Amino acid sequence: MVRFAIPFLAAMLAGCASDAQRFTAPAPEVTERVSIRFGSVEIREVTLPTYAAADEITRQDANGVLQANADVLWADAPERAVNLELARNLARLTGARVASAPWPFEAFPDARIDIRFEELLPGADGQYRASGQYFIAVEEGRESAGLFSLARPIAVDAGPVELAAARKLLVLDVAEFIARSGLR
Repeated sequence: MVRFAIPFLAAMLAGCASDAQRFTAPAPEVTERVSIRFGSVEIREVTLPTYAAADEITRQDANGVLQANADVLWADAPERAVNLELARNLARLTGARVASAPWPFEAFPDARIDIRFEELLPGADGQYRASGQYFIAVEEGRESAGLFSLARPIAVDAGPVELAAARKLLVLDVAEFIARSGLR
């Protein structure tokens, strides 16, 4: 048994010794305010496409192929990071009490949002695109759903730092779009 444990342990340690680098960017400045009809909002779930939920930073090449590098990683799990960014951005944009699920307060939120990204991809054409659908559930009043399709320009040869900054700005754009289109 010891004979098998030593090669296994060596293989695990070799896997941990990687040259991977993790990237993030500072939160973008929020300069606008958006009035919404809710005092509290829960971001229940954010789902991303498989490539966007992976730890590797993925981008599209000129042939349309999605390329990822195992040594170029997001600093945080992408679904968690995008969820927290959306909550922070909505709170800063609206002044409402906003939190990610699970809801941390005793009183239930006035509205709950699910956001499902179909695309969150830096394209070969110099556009970082986000598209998908959001769903707003409320205890009383009108529930709603909507589609979003937004883009931010990026350099065709943008590196991981620039891609991280562009994604943060794009997530801010999504939060602003949902605030204006679905939470008013």
